Amino acid sequence: MPFATLPKTFRATAGAALLLTLCVSMFGAYVRLSDAGSGCPDWPGCYGKALVPNTTSLYPERPLVLHKARKEMVHRYAAGTLGLLLFGLFVMSRKPVLAYARVHTRALLLLVIFQSLLGMWTVTLRLHPLIVMGHLVGGFAVAALLLMVWLEPRTDRLQVGRGTVAAARIALAVVVMQIMLGGWTSANYAATSCPDFPTCQGEWWPQMNLAEALWPAPPPPAGDYEGGTLAGESRTTIHFMHRLGAVLTLLLVGGLAWRMVRMAGMARAWGVWLGTVAVLQFAVGVANIWLMFPVGMAVAHNGGAALLLLSLVTANLQLGSIARINHHSSSSPWRGQAAIKENG
Repeated sequence: MPFATLPKTFRATAGAALLLTLCVSMFGAYVRLSDAGSGCPDWPGCYGKALVPNTTSLYPERPLVLHKARKEMVHRYAAGTLGLLLFGLFVMSRKPVLAYARVHTRALLLLVIFQSLLGMWTVTLRLHPLIVMGHLVGGFAVAALLLMVWLEPRTDRLQVGRGTVAAARIALAVVVMQIMLGGWTSANYAATSCPDFPTCQGEWWPQMNLAEALWPAPPPPAGDYEGGTLAGESRTTIHFMHRLGAVLTLLLVGGLAWRMVRMAGMARAWGVWLGTVAVLQFAVGVANIWLMFPVGMAVAHNGGAALLLLSLVTANLQLGSIARINHHSSSSPWRGQAAIKENG
C-alpha cells in the first residue's frame, strides 16, 4: 500500500469499526432485552455447532429456542468481525506514520480480547449481573477508544476557560458511572421496579435495601440469573439509584451545555448539541417507564447512552484550557486552535 494512502485507509477502517461497534452494542442490548442472552448455552458455538442447529440433543436442561439462539449467534458473528477489524488497526498502526494511534490500538486489541472472555463468561456463569454489566461497559469503552483514534489527528481544540474544561471532565465521569448503573439495572432486571414517574411505587422515597442492591443474590441450584434473583426492595434500590443518577447527569451535562451556549462559534454549537442529547436521553428514559419498557424503546435508551458518551468524549477532546494551551503552544499536536471567550 502506498505510504500516502495508509492514514486514509486506517481512518476509514477505524470509522467502519466504530460504526460496527455501535451496531454490536445496540444489537447486544436487543439480545439481552429480548431474553435471548442465554439462547446458546455454550460458547463459542451454539449447542456444539458453528451454526445454529435445527434440533439438538445437547443440553436437555436448556432446550433449543431457535429465534433466541439465532439472535445470540448473529451478535457473536458481528463481534467476531469487529475483532478482526481491530486487529487490522493494530497491524496498520505499526507503521511510523501512524505512531500516534499505537497506544490506543494496543488498548483496543487487549480490550476486545477481554470482551470475548466476558462474552464467554456471560454464558458459562449464566448471566451473572457483574459480567453482563462489564460486557456492556466494555462495548462502550471500545466505541470511545475508536472515536479517539478516528478523531485524534484532525480534531481542533477550542480554547476555553479552565472551569469549562473541568465541567466537561466531570460530566464525562458522571455519564460513565450512570452507564454502569444502567447496566446494573438491566442485568438485575430492575427496570420495571418503579412503574410510575416521578414517584416510585407511589412514593417519593420508596422502601430500599442498599446493601443487597450492590451484590447479586446467588442463583437457585442448577439455575441461572435470568429474570433476576434479587428481592423486590433491592431491585427498587437499583432502579431508584439509576433515576437519581439520571437527574444528576441531566444537571451536569445541562450545566456544561449552558456554559458552552454562552460562548461563540463551534463551542456554542457543541453546547446546543450536548444539551439536546442529554434532554432527549432523559425523555426516552421517562418514556420507557410510562410505556412499561417496550424493547424498541429500551434499545433506543441504550443507543442514547452511547451517543451521549461519545459526544462528551469528543467535547473533551476539543476543549482545552486557554492558559494550558498557550503555555504549551509550541508542542501542541492540535491544529487551528481558536480562542473562545466565555461571556459573563
